[in-house]
Amino acid sequence: MNSLLSSRTARMLAVTAAAAASIAAAAGVATVSTPSFGSFHGQSFSGGNWGGYVSFGSFTTATASWTEPSVTCRSSNDLFAPWVGIDGDGSSTVEQTGVATDCSSGRPVYQAWYEMYPAAPVYYSSSTAPVSAGDHISATVTRTGTNTYKLDISDTTKGWSKTISKSLSSQHASAEAIIESPTDSYPSISGGISFTGVKFNGQSLASTSPEGLDADDRGSGTFSPGAIGSDGQSFTMTRH
Repeated sequence: MNSLLSSRTARMLAVTAAAAASIAAAAGVATVSTPSFGSFHGQSFSGGNWGGYVSFGSFTTATASWTEPSVTCRSSNDLFAPWVGIDGDGSSTVEQTGVATDCSSGRPVYQAWYEMYPAAPVYYSSSTAPVSAGDHISATVTRTGTNTYKLDISDTTKGWSKTISKSLSSQHASAEAIIESPTDSYPSISGGISFTGVKFNGQSLASTSPEGLDADDRGSGTFSPGAIGSDGQSFTMTRH
């Protein structure tokens, strides 16, 4: 893990209650500026600000599912998201989609989003893409051309799905299933976060030579990926 600190680029995702209020209802999405508390780029703590499994190579698809966990906010600084994506580990671009949980209002607020870093993240309207704890989320990022991507996310519990196609001059260096806190401050997460159906290029996670990464919680704890399940496609991030 520590050997990656000089090369792994930890990007940011940023969520605020004010940003959620600025959603463009007609489009169903909103571009959000990064707040100052999350405005770092690179590793800040020994475990890094995100963790899970990463596989290196020029992947064209990354897909994963998870059940959105129930959380208890420990502070208004708590902020985290499970996501799936291409790039980001050792590269300066990330193409990703997931669900953010923001505690800045004092209670957990869930919102689906996508990000084509270094552009700002884009959040889907909670009126057209509502998310609650316990919802089953599926997400896929597909490289459709040299620098074109399709990002899909769906909530099979609520019955909605979102698809967006975007362009980005990217590096195609890796694929990931990740949890992240740009503030290095995670809420209390009941039962951890379990990923299922993790596949890169249609192959099971286990068959793509993945590397496990720890996520640091501002030095007070560490989220670590458990062993990959017997199906080769599942794992759980737990805090210790």
